Amino acid sequence: MVEDRPFLNFLAHAVLILGVVVVAFPVYLALIASTHTAQAFSSGVIPLLPGAEMANNYMTMLGTGMSSSGAPPLGGMMLNSLIMALIISLGKIVISITSAFAIVYFRFPFRNLAFWAIFVTLMLPVEVRIVPTFKVVADLGMLNSYAGLSVPLIASATATFLFRQVFLTIPDEMLEAARIDGAGPMKFFRDILIPLSRTNIAALFVILFIYGWNQYLWPLLITTDDRFYTVVAGIKRMAEVADAVPQWNFVMAAVMLAMLPPVLVVIFMQRLFVKGLTETEK
Repeated sequence: MVEDRPFLNFLAHAVLILGVVVVAFPVYLALIASTHTAQAFSSGVIPLLPGAEMANNYMTMLGTGMSSSGAPPLGGMMLNSLIMALIISLGKIVISITSAFAIVYFRFPFRNLAFWAIFVTLMLPVEVRIVPTFKVVADLGMLNSYAGLSVPLIASATATFLFRQVFLTIPDEMLEAARIDGAGPMKFFRDILIPLSRTNIAALFVILFIYGWNQYLWPLLITTDDRFYTVVAGIKRMAEVADAVPQWNFVMAAVMLAMLPPVLVVIFMQRLFVKGLTETEK
């Protein structure tokens, strides 16, 4: 039984509230900055109270963008980021769950070697192999395309490992029962494994969607056509203006809008996300 100690309860809540304040205060500053004019930052001091330009700043970013920074309207960049994040997250899940299924349920030569070869790629993130990856993408003519943005990032050793661990917890008796009922490998995969992995798929989708949405270096490297700019790379272009002072009110408005899709995904999938991370029994 956990003892009820008022002081410890107060201390725990104080630490939690302090943590929320530390995390939320920069977001609050960005929100406040997005409601002022550019002149409000000329003194170098960020206002702490809302301004009257919120609607104008947000409509400008969604409508015309910042032509002075080479950034198109934010709506197009957010659409590009959404397409990229969905392709990456869904592609990673499909490839990882099928590769984990093959490694766990099929007996073929060098099966363990194949798994460890996949697992070792965890030590090779995109930043390490970015030069040869760029060369391959350029030679295939995939620059300035959705395929170039997403395909090099689709393979995931982490997701493969997680699905493998999930499949290893499923009793062998379930596979034997499926065989007795006349179910082939793909029917067993479709009707049993995927439903049992639903919460894990949801948890991975949230993590991978945010991973894809927040990609910065790769989209910045392979996109020179503003039709394929992503929102994170677009914010970088807005903040770095040659021979001019960045218009921080517009930049912060773009930051707040860029936060919405990941936040909405987490909110709407919160129950499945938490269940997928904590569920241990099948």
